[in-house]
Amino acid sequence: MCGLSGEIRFDGRSPDTAAVARMTDRLADRGPDGQGAWTRGAVALGHRRLKIIDLSDRGAQPMTDARDEVTGVFNGCVYNYPELRDELRRLGHRFTSTSDTEVVLNAYLEWGTACVERFRGMFAFAIVEHRTGRVVLARDRLGIKPLYLARTPGRLRFASTLPALLAAGDVDTSLDPVALHQYLSWHATVAAPRTVLNGVRKLPPATVRVMEPDGSHRDHRYWQPSYTRRPEHAGMGADEWRDAVLDALRTAVRRRMVADVPVGVLLSGGLDSSLIVALLADEGQRDLRTFSVGFEAEGGEKGDEFRYSDLVAREFGTDHRRLMVPSERVSTALDAAVAAMSEPMISHDVVAFHLLSEQVSQEVKVVQSGQGADEVFAGYHWYPRLAEVPREEEPERYAETYFDRPHADMARILRPELLLDEDVSARFVREHMAAPGAQTALDAALRLDTHVMLVDDPVKRVDNMTMAWGLEARVPFLDHELVELAAACPPELKLADGGKGVLKEAGRKLLPHEVVDRPKGYFPVPAIRHMAGPVLERVREALHAPEAKQRGLFRDEYVAELLAAPDEHRTRRGANALWQTALLEIWLQTHGIR
Repeated sequence: MCGLSGEIRFDGRSPDTAAVARMTDRLADRGPDGQGAWTRGAVALGHRRLKIIDLSDRGAQPMTDARDEVTGVFNGCVYNYPELRDELRRLGHRFTSTSDTEVVLNAYLEWGTACVERFRGMFAFAIVEHRTGRVVLARDRLGIKPLYLARTPGRLRFASTLPALLAAGDVDTSLDPVALHQYLSWHATVAAPRTVLNGVRKLPPATVRVMEPDGSHRDHRYWQPSYTRRPEHAGMGADEWRDAVLDALRTAVRRRMVADVPVGVLLSGGLDSSLIVALLADEGQRDLRTFSVGFEAEGGEKGDEFRYSDLVAREFGTDHRRLMVPSERVSTALDAAVAAMSEPMISHDVVAFHLLSEQVSQEVKVVQSGQGADEVFAGYHWYPRLAEVPREEEPERYAETYFDRPHADMARILRPELLLDEDVSARFVREHMAAPGAQTALDAALRLDTHVMLVDDPVKRVDNMTMAWGLEARVPFLDHELVELAAACPPELKLADGGKGVLKEAGRKLLPHEVVDRPKGYFPVPAIRHMAGPVLERVREALHAPEAKQRGLFRDEYVAELLAAPDEHRTRRGANALWQTALLEIWLQTHGIR
């Protein structure tokens, strides 16, 4: 929930409150229910509120604790805040609201930066110590909630979205060649702390940054599962692992029902979202609201999976809504979806999530969603190939399997001034896989996908598209205790049954077999995948725009080759190469970057 912003000065000057106000205004979609501002000394904070917990004005932000020691802004939800509030009360802390924000402030006063280790949830926050002027920035373990940073001499600005930082002004919008290499290599993913813009960075997941008044800072990464087999699980068989996973998922789903407003579910009809619905029904939820989206077929490709979502809705008696989107609506919705992107994203389901979120936000403010299960439980088709290779060969096999294109292809795509001599994306993978921990090749691949690729693709996509409509999405498969359990699970149990084997076994205890054993699905948007009609026209317009010509990112002959056969050029991972190329230009133009 919500959007936060702020500025810290290190040069003795007062913060630019007008710039903070512009950032806050740009975050209005994330927090349509209220706004606030605070300034003291070298720090100014702004906030837009989405009312989920404590609907009264006592939950408004920026919030100062009862003893006037700290002030903070917070985005997200700490699901165990009632238990923490009780504990903090016993320790002598006073509360004037029932909000989780006030719990965060008092937890910081009691435990310092170690408070994050007690939080169960998703969050990004900034806390200012009144006495010292120190500012603490933090992000949740899986990076579900974003925090973008723009540092210039004498100043740091931060916000929940990159466009909010652009609204403040004075941002270096030149392109980062390393980030561009990652974008073209990793299906548009750019790993923290980079973004495609040189002047904007993002706080990495599971990180606390302490900013001192002189501008120096120190970072602490407070969580990282080992991805090794653990002694406490010794002797567990397949059935015991199935039950342990099901119990952990049940806890995760139950936690994410904490709210003072109704909570729905985005139901695709796949195993993951269907399990969420089944567990909620098993917990006694009645008349649960569920939502699905589908698109018109294009190029012989079907655009909906209503057969399965309808089956699950009937099985568990949900109050179900289906949204069928005509192809012409995709092209008109495209620009709005791009405007909601903090960073360029090429996955087809970006538009799907944006359209679905628009519809869902008219009925509920909070939904649970099934993102993350494929990375956490090894559901993608490339994992068996990675598990077969010796550990030392895995970075090369990962690149062959996961990368959109090899480093050598960059020379025919990018203008010479943007080319890098080194394959920086492959180096990143090698270094990540060589880090301590990760017992097997598959463990190393899952660690990389869960803690890097997942954070800056599916997780970011869901946050951006839902929050654009003031809708909070909660992702139980990224409950950190469930992720820890899955990381310790033997690889063969995850790879079984074509992937996600242990999760499928859990599903068989609750779901119809047609759902568990169905072919793997996704949010298909055929009009984008096949560059149909108006979508292709929008792509041509962007690539021929004066801004694109002036920027000169891509070689003219490469763009001409793609436009001559829009549906024929695919990356190694199956992405439409024209869409990947054009989307970056569309995003830059949409956000006024020249």
